[in-house]
Amino acid sequence: MDNKQQLIDICKELRLPSMRRMVLDETSFQDSEQAFEILLKVLLQEKKDRFIRAKQSRIRAANFPQKKLLDELILDYLPEQAQQKLPQLKLLDFIKEGQNVILTGSPGTGKSHIAVGLGMEACLAGYRVFFATVPSLINQLKEHRSERTLRSFELKFEKYDLVIIDELGYISFDKEGAELLFSHLSLRAGRKSTIITSNLSFLKWQDIFHDPVLTAALTDRLTHKSHVVNMVGPSFRMRETEEWMKGNAEKMVAQN
Repeated sequence: MDNKQQLIDICKELRLPSMRRMVLDETSFQDSEQAFEILLKVLLQEKKDRFIRAKQSRIRAANFPQKKLLDELILDYLPEQAQQKLPQLKLLDFIKEGQNVILTGSPGTGKSHIAVGLGMEACLAGYRVFFATVPSLINQLKEHRSERTLRSFELKFEKYDLVIIDELGYISFDKEGAELLFSHLSLRAGRKSTIITSNLSFLKWQDIFHDPVLTAALTDRLTHKSHVVNMVGPSFRMRETEEWMKGNAEKMVAQN
């Protein structure tokens, strides 16, 4: 492909109609071939910069509490089922298929890290991501309801490629919160992907929703064609703390 055709294509991709018309009209340039070569270099750099800015913008918009990467995980520390399923989840095919990922198990086993790591991968791959803890999301929903902007929030919420809901089960909530959470997660069921982390098994979700019918309906919708990952195991954070303490003790012994 010659420089002129590449310029035409990249002007179209970057939405630069005036520049594209000038390229098509070669009389706009005295030495067209040299001008095309210089302009192509400039626009290729602009395309690269836009791509980087777009990734950074998606990560900022997702509102992650921390920027955790999957590569930072020590796989051997993860529960067995997480070790088995993580390579498949990292491909992000579950987002293309509109499937959910539910990580349930003991505190400190890497649930939130995996959820944020998958969210970061999704942002880098061009997907729009929304992150919130359960208490934060319920507070947002209640505020939107009181300000009569709930419908506007719903329209945005159901269009995200991936929604990550962290810490289900750590804090109980009232009936209004349960109903709001149920209705918004139902908006996405079967169409868009949601990742949920919880320290509770499905049998105990009723303890926080306080409604067996609503709990059964939500569990059924979330688990349909979803990836359920058992995260029961020893604390990831506790192992890191023990290793850190061991390392410090060895340093003190060496110094003495």
